[in-house]
Amino acid sequence: MEANFQRALALVLKHEGGFADHPSDPGGATNKGITLKTFRQYVKHNGTVADLMRITDAQVATVYKIHYWHKVKGDDLPAGVDYAVFDFAVNSGPKRAAEYLQSLLLVKVDGIIGPQTIAAAKRADAGQLINALCDKRMTFLKGLPTWGDFGKGWTRRVSDVRIHALAMAMDGHTAPSPYPEPQTP
Repeated sequence: MEANFQRALALVLKHEGGFADHPSDPGGATNKGITLKTFRQYVKHNGTVADLMRITDAQVATVYKIHYWHKVKGDDLPAGVDYAVFDFAVNSGPKRAAEYLQSLLLVKVDGIIGPQTIAAAKRADAGQLINALCDKRMTFLKGLPTWGDFGKGWTRRVSDVRIHALAMAMDGHTAPSPYPEPQTP
């Protein structure tokens, strides 16, 4: 749902935090959830870790909108489902988030959310879909070799996503975000 991006972004960033370069994180140096590789793809082609550490809120919003929200068709998904899929995409990749959603909706699983997936999501019970997606996501995360390092945080994150996504689905609530609207490149 288009109106939910700013609220969803604020919720995602609550979990992503600031700069980190954990040795067990395959993403490497990350700031506000944006890896150096993604930073170089969307912000500064030859960017350094120091550049990543100085990423602006406007750049953050732009990267999240283009690299995650648009790839999972957040504007077209039902309220709550949009946030649950978006957060999954940020944490585990847009293709994986799309594939898991598609498998739950019993549509072609190709990792690309298109008209068939969107229509099926709109027909589904949003609450049931959110719960099933969060459950399936937890099963995936528990199977990762880095579960021992990040499992507690992921469990808190998915629990929080479930709570907020269900609330969004029930009342369509959106709230202002402290992050600026993304700039179109």
